[in-house]
Amino acid sequence: MGSNAKGGKMSAVSKAMYKPLALAASVAGGIAASAVFGQVWKRVAGESEAPDPQDLSRSTREVLIAAAVQGTVFGLVKAAVDRAGAQGYRKLAHADPR
Repeated sequence: MGSNAKGGKMSAVSKAMYKPLALAASVAGGIAASAVFGQVWKRVAGESEAPDPQDLSRSTREVLIAAAVQGTVFGLVKAAVDRAGAQGYRKLAHADPR
């Protein structure tokens, strides 16, 4: 049984349609998040790349700050991509993708 925009579960056909789209959006989101993080890190630290956690010449503080910024950027981009994908799917299929 299909679902409408007000809720409910997706039908098997809807789920089969949504999964590849969500996967493609996730890959694109990961690429976008990486690019966004690179730009943020350049502006924040003035360096082209974040420190490698195994590079012992870098301070622990610097490595942890880079990881926190990277996690924040990736989390925000993932949420934005997932949300946009769900809204787009609902517009096309008239069903919630849950």
